[in-house]
Amino acid sequence: MTSFPAPAETVIDLGAIRHNVALLAGRAPGAETMAVVKGDGYGHGALPVARAAVAAGASWLGACSLAEALVLREAGITARLFSWLNAPGVDFEPGIAADIDLGVSSPAELARVAAAAGRAGRRARVHLKIDTGLSRNGCPPSGWPVLVKAAAAEPDVEVVAIWSHLACADEPGHPSIDAQAERFRSAYEIALDAGLNPLRHLANSAATLTRPDLHFDLVRTGIAMYGLNPVPQREDLRPAMTFRSMVVLTKRIAAGESVSYGHTWTADRDTTLALVPAGYADGVPRGLSGRMSVWLGGRRRPVAGRICMDQFVVDCGDDEPEIGAEVVLFGAGADGGPTAREWADGMGTIDYEIVTGMYRPRVRRRYLGEDG
Repeated sequence: MTSFPAPAETVIDLGAIRHNVALLAGRAPGAETMAVVKGDGYGHGALPVARAAVAAGASWLGACSLAEALVLREAGITARLFSWLNAPGVDFEPGIAADIDLGVSSPAELARVAAAAGRAGRRARVHLKIDTGLSRNGCPPSGWPVLVKAAAAEPDVEVVAIWSHLACADEPGHPSIDAQAERFRSAYEIALDAGLNPLRHLANSAATLTRPDLHFDLVRTGIAMYGLNPVPQREDLRPAMTFRSMVVLTKRIAAGESVSYGHTWTADRDTTLALVPAGYADGVPRGLSGRMSVWLGGRRRPVAGRICMDQFVVDCGDDEPEIGAEVVLFGAGADGGPTAREWADGMGTIDYEIVTGMYRPRVRRRYLGEDG
């Protein structure tokens, strides 16, 4: 099969991943660190990120679905693996056989896990989830004593931990954080009274950085390990992803000429345009048309006109970039270039959505620092 150059690529700096994981683990010295690699490592590639995180000190890996966790185990990952959200029809037996910890939120789910453990011929390691106020997954407080009692009495199940998830940890000082912490404390006491001695994990990236009192036995580091800061305070986190393309054509146009669909942009002076072969099919949001710039030739340059499915145009003024010149759409921003957070702000969303959306068929993924 003939190979062609990729029109765009994401460059993943595994050295940045290792730096961020080590920084976060250092913020929670009394707890173990879980590196969350769900969503294909937040768009960075689950397996390379998992290996980098373990090398940097993470002793747990979090993969939302059992299918995600099994891919990591089958690739040779030996760290503890945790899966917490699975459809009712999922067969837990392969996960139990592969020594993957499972989140459980209801007696019915507990029964399915226990049945699978019986078929696997080994006890299932489970983490009971208490809903402390996020109102998504998790057992409501009213049903918690029943779930805990059932889990404690189930011979095919080992209750490894109890856990929950914070709703507003990225808003330090929000009253819900303390309210959820108190509900979590009560849930833990009920578990102890039932004869269990579970680990506890509640802190996500934001709470790892701002609430040392909630670190408990294990912290779950997600977005921060990819270098994107979930809290207002400044941190020495290094964004790991750079999204880049190149110039494939330049042309000079006269003042008064318009660019791209709808002619929403018209040149107010003679100028040089550079064509970039990446568009909304490659993860460049059409909604940023007229509101984004790129890093090209050592400076920021505005995108002219609407972003198309496969391409967009950059206004370069009197400069004429070379064909093949690098165009950075977003990156670490250390040189003043655009960032994923900037894109997110422009779209009214969060940078999580930007980076997780970068796994595209036409976008090559390349890694730096794979040799450790």
